[in-house]
This record gives sequence, C-alpha cells and structure tokens, in this order.
Amino acid sequence: MLSTYSPIPTLAVKDVAAARSFYEGTLGFAPGREETGGIVYTAGSGQFLVYESAYAGTNKATAMAFEAPDGDFDTEVQKLRDKGVQFQTFEMEGLEWDGDVAKFGDSRAVWFNDPDGNILSLGTELM
Repeated sequence: MLSTYSPIPTLAVKDVAAARSFYEGTLGFAPGREETGGIVYTAGSGQFLVYESAYAGTNKATAMAFEAPDGDFDTEVQKLRDKGVQFQTFEMEGLEWDGDVAKFGDSRAVWFNDPDGNILSLGTELM
C-alpha cells in the first residue's frame, strides 16, 4: 500500500526561476534533478518538488513543514530573518505568540510564504 512509499510534497509556483532564487538563495537548498517544469530538492532524508502551475498560490493552508531540534530552532529562525523572510501570525486556539514565534505546549513554530504564497513552516519537534 501507499504507506510503504515516501511522500514528495509538491509546491506549485508561477515562475520556476523566481522560486529557484528563493529556495536556493534564501532557504539554501541545493537543486537536485530537474523534471519537466520543475525541480526536485532534497531536504533531510526527504525530497520536495517545486513545479510550474497555473494554480500556484491558491492553497491557504501550510503546504510544507520543517522540523528542527529545539536547540537549533532560534538559530534557524534568525538565519531566515537575516535573509529577509517575514513570518506570519494568525489566530488559532491553543497558540500563544512571542512576537512572530508561536508557542504551543513545549513546541515553537514560525510560518512564512514563498514568492507564490505557498505557506511553509519551521517548528521544533513535537515529541
């Protein structure tokens, strides 16, 4: 069944060149194999695909999340800030905000957009 295969998140973008600049220049991913209309990136032990689509930017929910050890979270958040990434805040039951960093239980997270509005998240380990 499908549970034996690794999922590959797919992110629709309007302009692959602009997305490449963000994912490689801002977020620091190295490009992997190029597919028709897109690029596969490796992240940890997984992969994700950024591809051109007329439906880019239509998802209003978190499209992809990254999990960092608690000890690395503040450093990674600062690196994103230094690259000009701006974090979102929003209302959600159970979240408390410390500036633009959400706290829920012992976990913390930030949310931000790529150039096409895809919502990405960086958080600490939930368990």
